[in-house]
This record gives sequence, structure tokens and C-alpha cells, in this order.
Amino acid sequence: MGDVTDLRARPAGYEVVRECLTVQQQAVPRSKLGRLFGARPLHPDARSWFGGALGEIHVGTLLDRLGPEWTALHAVPVGTRGSDIDHVLVGPPGVFTINTKRHPGAKVWLGERMLMVAGQKTEHLRNSRHEAKRAAKLLSAAVGAAIEVTPLLVLVGTASMTVKQRPADVVVLTDVQLVRWLTKRKPALEPELVARLASAASDLRTWQSNGDGAVDVSHMDTFAALRDEDAQARRRRLLWAAGGMLATVVVGYQVIPALLVSVLAALVGAPG
Repeated sequence: MGDVTDLRARPAGYEVVRECLTVQQQAVPRSKLGRLFGARPLHPDARSWFGGALGEIHVGTLLDRLGPEWTALHAVPVGTRGSDIDHVLVGPPGVFTINTKRHPGAKVWLGERMLMVAGQKTEHLRNSRHEAKRAAKLLSAAVGAAIEVTPLLVLVGTASMTVKQRPADVVVLTDVQLVRWLTKRKPALEPELVARLASAASDLRTWQSNGDGAVDVSHMDTFAALRDEDAQARRRRLLWAAGGMLATVVVGYQVIPALLVSVLAALVGAPG
């Protein structure tokens, strides 16, 4: 087992994956008919955790593509109540906390103090601010200098975002915009401080006094299998839907001409 205080090998979405799998244990196995017709394998209560994990894993993949001058940490445990920060990023432009929210196909409205998803108010901005302030306090204590942390809120899979007014203290981006936005930031920290911050941020003891950063990789393997199973079920549903549409077209192609012939025959044969 490696150093359990080193967070650099921690998988993106790890804590959400664990919650998803815990709830998924309550799921009733699908029947043969259910499998045939593409019933989802997920327990209803596990679906929000499942979607959240997909979002964090996706953003984690994007961050891991950044250059070697960046340190990207995922599922950073903080405090004593099971909380975590989705991603902590350290690089020459500074330190960032990233709050990932997956809302596939949703319309988003953004104002200075509120973000709404499909017309519903959220706490995404408030939570993002809180995470950054918490990270700034802990990292400042770890390196012995005042450190500013910029909160990012990254939206995954949204259909559109209407911007009324951007918040002054939270950067709101889509997953498509994220890497380009980061790589366009100008260096703001000296290399020596970047190295110290990366080391401090990678140390579990910066975030928790008595935490355990051990990772059970089997959780990620189990989640990957569940993800594949759910994707296969979706493909089956799409095939059945496509088959239904095709059958409708074929029936229409056969029935409608026959009806037209009958109507025309009736009109032609009708007395003038």
C-alpha cells in the first residue's frame, strides 16, 4: 500500500462513487425481460450519485490533461463530516477549487448571486464560495503565507446558459470551456511557491488532522462495470425505440396508400 497521506493518486469522483455503490447495494436484480427491454440497472436513489460521479470523472479527465506545471487533485477529503472538494488545482496562475455539477440537457440561468437549473434555484454558487474560503484557510496555514483560492463552478452537459450577470467571486464555466480558460491564465505565483502549494495540497494532513486517504481501487472497477451495464441498457432502449418508429413507418406506408385508394374509389364512384 502506498502513502495514504498522498492525495495525488486519488481518483476523480472517488467519494461520490463510494456513495453510489453503497446505495446501489439495495437494487433488485433486473429480470430477464427487464434486461431485454433495457431497464436501467441503477437503484432510483443511486441515480443522482451516479450522475454526479460521471461529471466529476469527466472533469478529472480534462484536468489530468493539463501540463506538468499543474497539480490536479480529486475528491479531496476535508473536515470530519465526510465532505470533499471535487477538485483542487495548483499551477502558475494560482490555486483553484472546482465544484463540478452535471446537468445533462438542462437550461441554466446565471445571475450575480444565483444560478438556476431548469428554473430551479441552486446552492451551487454558495457552496463553491465556501469551498474556496475553506481551502484558502487550510493552505495558508500549511505554507505559512496568505493564499488566495479562486472558486470555479464547472457545469457538465448543460444545453445552454443564459448569463444575466456573472458573479464577481465565482468563475462559472462549462466543461467545454474549462481547459481553454485555465491555459489562458497568466502566471501569478513564483515557481517555488507553486511547488510548496502543490506539496501541501497533496498532503491529506493539510485537509484533515486524523484522516485516512486509503483508496480501494475495486470501487472504481465496480463503478466502471456499472457504467458499462447502464450504457448497454440505454442502447437497448434506443434500439427498441428505433424499432418502434420503423414499424410505425412501415405500417403507415402500407396502410395510408390503401386508405387513399379507398377514398378515391369512393369519390369516383359517388353520384354527381
